[in-house]
Amino acid sequence: MLEALKQAKNAYALDEVPVGAVITYNKQVIAKAHNQVETLKDPTAHAEMIAITQAANFLSSKWLHECAIYVTLEPCSMCAGALVLARIKRIVYGADDPKSGACGSVLNIVVNQGLNHSVDVQKGVLDMECGLLLTEFFDQKRQFLKKNRLN
Repeated sequence: MLEALKQAKNAYALDEVPVGAVITYNKQVIAKAHNQVETLKDPTAHAEMIAITQAANFLSSKWLHECAIYVTLEPCSMCAGALVLARIKRIVYGADDPKSGACGSVLNIVVNQGLNHSVDVQKGVLDMECGLLLTEFFDQKRQFLKKNRLN
């Protein structure tokens, strides 16, 4: 999770929502990414989506059966769905996302009985650190907007 947090800080430095993700296979990091939605002008360029692509390329497989993803924020419905489709074994995340989390906060896509795969989930790993980074980012954005509205 510490490496995912480093990736989130990279996103912050680029003025992206600070979310980072790392995928491991046999305890080896095979993918690491951060949000690039603004940079790429692509609403699907979430850290998890980029990391899934990197891991699939590394393994030369569309299946990530024996992989775990470490992500600083609870995956959204798009990312959770992609993780189910990739057959990832485990999701470990930091902060809950009460607005769009799809691993139990708003939806629970990753353990939906109607789907053909479910994912083990561990939540709350370094949640304070992960959440603080997001809080700081959005506080800074709000302060900037407030300041510019007054001028």
